Amino acid sequence: MQRTDFSRMACSIARTLDVMGEPWSPLILRDIWVGFSRFEQLQADLGISRKVLTERLNHLVEHGVIERRPYDQRPRYEYVLTGKGRELVDVLMVMVAWGDKWLAGEAGPPVLYRHHACGEISHVDLTCAHCGKPMRADDIDLLPGPGAAA
Repeated sequence: MQRTDFSRMACSIARTLDVMGEPWSPLILRDIWVGFSRFEQLQADLGISRKVLTERLNHLVEHGVIERRPYDQRPRYEYVLTGKGRELVDVLMVMVAWGDKWLAGEAGPPVLYRHHACGEISHVDLTCAHCGKPMRADDIDLLPGPGAAA
């Protein structure tokens, strides 16, 4: 099935979805972030077909989210996050906070996150980069930016 190309839309959400918008990509990114760096590890953890995993890894490499590094004399590679990929993990952390709040159920969240700076178990909380106050959908106005469609 042909995917819709969102990359040319004048919308940062659409452009991000063009890179990460199919269901396997965020899970692959998560697995690489937690330390699964080799094809076989990723395939075993996700239960994904070799063909789909190869396509998704190639797509993420092509978009500069992950980097392929050789680890053996044979053409075997491990995958590591680039700076772009580490910033996308921040997006996943916002998804984690939402999922923990609305979908974790009585058992609670499946994973806890300890913040390096303070040593406390916490979650991502969106704040304004200028004043530090909470920044939620109801707290902002949308204004046309320099890249807005004409």
